[in-house]
Order: sequence, then structure tokens, then C-alpha cells
Amino acid sequence: MDMRTVIYYSLMLLLGFAWYKFGQNLLRKGRWSESGERTEGILGPVGFLVTAGLGCYLLFALLRALVRAEVPCIGKACKMQVYTLATQAGEYWANVFFLTWIVLALGYAMYVTLRIWFRA
Repeated sequence: MDMRTVIYYSLMLLLGFAWYKFGQNLLRKGRWSESGERTEGILGPVGFLVTAGLGCYLLFALLRALVRAEVPCIGKACKMQVYTLATQAGEYWANVFFLTWIVLALGYAMYVTLRIWFRA
């Protein structure tokens, strides 16, 4: 594993931690702010539906990648290349990690939004 890969994974984990802390800060806020405005979630109603659809698609792609042991390359420069676990294990796990990270980030955004919407 080269240094660029270590930096990539470290930055992804730091970004995930920052995303988690941002959601926790929103959940700690009261229902109403000090100025009398309602605390809003991360997503609005339309954004929630779009995020739910995208999250379900990416979750399906992740599960498909794990079952079939092949994942399509994610990015502009790939030109529809498919990575398999048998021949390109490093690239396969990098794309699976990215899919997992995106699914968890979108799921957490939906969770925080639902918790804010349905406060007692």
C-alpha cells in the first residue's frame, strides 16, 4: 500500500467523523433556536426522497458487488471498467469501501433528518 492510498483512506475516515459530528450537533440543538426559528434537518422533503432513492440504488450496487465479487469502477476516467476480486483485489476493495462510505453517509443524513422531524 502506497502513501497516497493511506492518505485517501485517512481523509475518508476523517470526513466520515466530521459528518458524524455535524449530525450530532444538529441533534443536540433544541426544537427551536434562540431567535425563534425551527431547527431544520440536513435534508428537505424532496432531498430526502432523492437521497432515499440514491441510497437504495447504491446499497443494491454494494450488495451486488459483494455477491458477484465484481464492482464497476466509480469515476470519470474508468470508461466502464469492471474490477473483480480475483484479478484486481486492491481496486475492488477501494470501490467497495467507497460505496460503503457513501451508503453510510446518506443513511446517516436520512437518520438525522428523521430524528429532527419526529421530535416529541
